[in-house]
Amino acid sequence: MTPRHVAIIMDGNRRWAAERGLPIACGYRRGITALRRTLRAARAAGVGVITAYAFSEENWERPAREVGMLMRLCTHAARGELRRLAGEGVRIRLCGRTERLPASTRTALIRLVNETSQNHGVLLNLAIDYGGRREIGDAVRALAEEVRTGRRDAASIDERALASRLYTAGLPDPDLIVRTGGELRLSNFLLFQSAYAEFWATPTYWPDFDERHFQAALDEFASRQRRYGT
Repeated sequence: MTPRHVAIIMDGNRRWAAERGLPIACGYRRGITALRRTLRAARAAGVGVITAYAFSEENWERPAREVGMLMRLCTHAARGELRRLAGEGVRIRLCGRTERLPASTRTALIRLVNETSQNHGVLLNLAIDYGGRREIGDAVRALAEEVRTGRRDAASIDERALASRLYTAGLPDPDLIVRTGGELRLSNFLLFQSAYAEFWATPTYWPDFDERHFQAALDEFASRQRRYGT
């Protein structure tokens, strides 16, 4: 069975660069290439949605110089690598808040979303300035406002209502979460949506992740018997 939705925690970019004596930016540049490979592998395998954890809300706490470099790389990718993928039918969607992004980065990403809105290939759901706890808080506040203004009865609030106010509204929950870099944690990623997702981790750093690793994750997923709630 092929998962409809694969979510990826793209970890290990900085460690990859450090172990090679390279600037951190080199690791992230190679990470963009890894994302391109993964999207093409997803298309070949029939996976419909890839959610990529590109920049967490905690990442703002990194040194300003590093954050600035990441924003510049994101802008460059939106104008280059991701745009080329868009020509292959990839559709781009943003998952998170964009208000704190630099204007040039926000403009490039939103333009890419608009330009790919009619594409019908793999959906790349980019989690940028994303935090799972904050996402749930935003959803709760939205529902509370609907109750306050009389648009919703409080008794009608259930899991489906909450899901409809998450950043991923309209998308299937991830079937499979992939984490690179050897860590075994969610890191505040898709906390509500991952309730029944299968988890697959690899010690391979994200810049070295390729089609073979992606297929290994899919093969492992296909071999498992999914048990919901047990």
